[in-house]
Amino acid sequence: MLVVPWTVAEAGGVASATAADFVDLRENPYDLDHIPEAEQYPPLMQALRALNAARSALFTVKCDAWQLDSAELEDLCDQLDIRVDAMDAAVCGFASYIDLVWRDRTIFASFHQSEQLLHRLTRLAMPIDQPSAMLDCVLRPAVVDLTGPQEGFAISLYIKALGPDAFTAKQVWAAALEATVALLRSKDLSMS
Repeated sequence: MLVVPWTVAEAGGVASATAADFVDLRENPYDLDHIPEAEQYPPLMQALRALNAARSALFTVKCDAWQLDSAELEDLCDQLDIRVDAMDAAVCGFASYIDLVWRDRTIFASFHQSEQLLHRLTRLAMPIDQPSAMLDCVLRPAVVDLTGPQEGFAISLYIKALGPDAFTAKQVWAAALEATVALLRSKDLSMS
């Protein structure tokens, strides 16, 4: 279950120099500098900026980005049906997730509407020409208490990408993230 707002200690995390508590980018769009992942990965910063903009139907509550480890790489190659032989060049991978909440309380509170929008997003994402990238979405329960507690549903949006080297994997990830954010901001995704 996603609980918003959250702190590192509440989330079971261990506070560190890079750990961050919830940052409400809707209210404070210039607080991106409080999100280490956004500073480290400019495409993630652009995604957070776009998804928290006033006209966005969603807002973000949590994110992360990382190099894929060997098990994650193997799993992603299997899911993308990409064979990697020992004789091939090394394969690298990069991934991120962003937890999203619908601003519309009716959609946020409705499992059915949230699920419909998630199905619509995955259908709209099918034509994206990124054969080395994958979009994975998880619908999960959420409690948001920014102006009073509300129960509903959030989306964890995962973007994973492969490349022959770390630089290329990040480029593929950035392109897939940008295309997904464009879909999330498009009128094609609306319930109307």
